Amino acid sequence: MQEQVTISPIDNTVYVTRTFATTEQIHGAIERSKEAFSSWKKVSVKERANIVSKFVDAFVAKKDDIAKEITLQMGRPIRYTGGEVNCTAERARYMISIAEGNLKDVEIIDDRLEFRRFIRKEPLGNTVILKQSPQTPLCAERFEEAFKEAGLPEHVLQVLHMSNSDTENVIKHPDIAYVNFTGSVKTGREVQKAASSKFMGTGLELGGKDPAYVRHDADLDYTIEQLVDGSFFNSGQCCCAIERIYVHEQVYDQFVEKFVELTKQYKLGNPLDPETTLGPMVRTSSAEFVRQQIEEAMILLVNQGAKPLIDTALFPEDKKNTPYVAPQVLINVNHSMRVMKEESFGPVIGIMKVSSDKEAIKLMNDSEFGLTASIWTKDENAALEIGNEIDTGTWFMNRCDCKILSFYIEMIIELLALV
Repeated sequence: MQEQVTISPIDNTVYVTRTFATTEQIHGAIERSKEAFSSWKKVSVKERANIVSKFVDAFVAKKDDIAKEITLQMGRPIRYTGGEVNCTAERARYMISIAEGNLKDVEIIDDRLEFRRFIRKEPLGNTVILKQSPQTPLCAERFEEAFKEAGLPEHVLQVLHMSNSDTENVIKHPDIAYVNFTGSVKTGREVQKAASSKFMGTGLELGGKDPAYVRHDADLDYTIEQLVDGSFFNSGQCCCAIERIYVHEQVYDQFVEKFVELTKQYKLGNPLDPETTLGPMVRTSSAEFVRQQIEEAMILLVNQGAKPLIDTALFPEDKKNTPYVAPQVLINVNHSMRVMKEESFGPVIGIMKVSSDKEAIKLMNDSEFGLTASIWTKDENAALEIGNEIDTGTWFMNRCDCKILSFYIEMIIELLALV
């Protein structure tokens, strides 16, 4: 039997081993999910919400254990992983609060008609087969465990550990009605390709190169604090992490100076140490990719390469061929550099000077990605005007996206039938 091995980035040792499901187990799970759907779809939204509410309580009750498991699987510092659980609970409770209102029948009022007409929102496929990333298998198992404690009917949520080929076959299976995936662009293409073999919707949250624009009138102290966190949150390993910053020339020098000073305050080290504020990246190969981006930017064009502003000697834990990477701030960058065009998904940020809103908009839109963006200004009207020109799914004024472990929320949304 094939096994799935999870290596902890803390010390590159084996942390979790799971056996892949067999073909028979996979087909059995799909059949049970199909059967459970016929009854779960008839459960009232109020009762579904009640079960999800109990799930939240059961999940939060295990916060300390879950927090440590996240740290050991992902390398996120232990001082923060409890917050991941709290934020999951907060968002889940919000979804619960809006479920009934969003799923009730929509009456169509027309005095010319002598009959009743309404739109009813039927569940698409709200029994769930959860295939977690091989890096975080315990997250899925904790999810399943808490729902079982909450009284979720059997087989409404099932967890499977599968190979890539088996996952592809599941997506193609005629009884699978919808696929929700969060991950890399490369894998997303494979998911979409597999789903295209039949008529089925997909929800894909893939790569990003999220920009921030700091106008001349921004509250610099607040903006810098938020953007440093937005850039280096979870060592930059966040779908909506800030990956490039454009600053108006009037405040550029002051912004860069303060941004660098705050970045230097991070403590890189073992994420199980409560004093650590920056843990390792999820794997050594990811860390080496970020290092290559930085090195290439620095040597691009003789005497015109990027300039690093963080002395890595301040972070002695930063060593090649390990997942531990010091945070880095680059200036003298441009869009010919991979670090400003390709997703880094690591603790590196490039900062460019701009002379106008128009220039900032052009640079922000110069990307194949369009997940989120942010605009930092005291002028709401200016933010709205700029935001209308940004080619992105979501943009924020004076804040970064508040991102948590999205797979938790996605499962809650589906079980409530909000999709």
